[in-house]
Amino acid sequence: MTTITLPGQPRTDPGRRQVQLIFIGRSLRHSVRQVDALVMGIALPVILMLLFVYIFGLAIDPSGGYVNYVVPGIILLCAGFGAAGTAVGVADDMTNGVIDRFRTMPITSSTVITGHVVASLVRNLVTTAVVIMVALLVGFRPSAGVLEWFGALGLVSLWILAITWLFAALGLVADSAEAAGNYGFALLFLPYLSSAFVPIATLPTWLRGFAEYQPITPVIETIRGLLVGSTVGPVAIWALGWCLLIIIAAMAWAGWLFRRRAGSR
Repeated sequence: MTTITLPGQPRTDPGRRQVQLIFIGRSLRHSVRQVDALVMGIALPVILMLLFVYIFGLAIDPSGGYVNYVVPGIILLCAGFGAAGTAVGVADDMTNGVIDRFRTMPITSSTVITGHVVASLVRNLVTTAVVIMVALLVGFRPSAGVLEWFGALGLVSLWILAITWLFAALGLVADSAEAAGNYGFALLFLPYLSSAFVPIATLPTWLRGFAEYQPITPVIETIRGLLVGSTVGPVAIWALGWCLLIIIAAMAWAGWLFRRRAGSR
């Protein structure tokens, strides 16, 4: 649809920022209405944390300090569970006909996806705060100061943004919301193949290389170092690099996929 503006007539089209706020609000309202998904996004990481701390924790570390080791991994696992819903939401938008209506509006292709991503970031940060509070109740004792907390939360936010853009792209690849959920479920196994739950040195030799160099491990090690006072070192550079690389690649991929799919409908 072409919008005609007469000479001297003010434009009535909303600005790009206003349109993005509208789509962010739309995605946030959808999140609030999906109470079951919101509850599971919080409950599942908490249940896993309790499982590892109280059932496996003493077997792994009889001193009781395992909770300090496992919480950073649970935080990233929590981010993965929350971001997985983005793939389903994007796939649902692409298949239920709503994109055809959006195409008649003077909006950019990235606006719809950005709404899903920002809403997921807000939702995941709230969930992360709940998980951290529960961790403190079950014995998590970080030694981080104010700057270390800001650094850890900043890296968590950057990772959430990266993984959410990746899930958004997967939602554009999928032919249905159910398929998008399956794609997301496969990615949720990556934290188990990292240093999230056990040191890499304890893994089988054939698995150590993958666990050491996959993107989740440096992110977890950096967050762990900031929160519990262990050495961070060059691993922080790798963590930031992986996050930025995933964000750039996933945004480019998602933009290309959206234009390709929306233009072919």
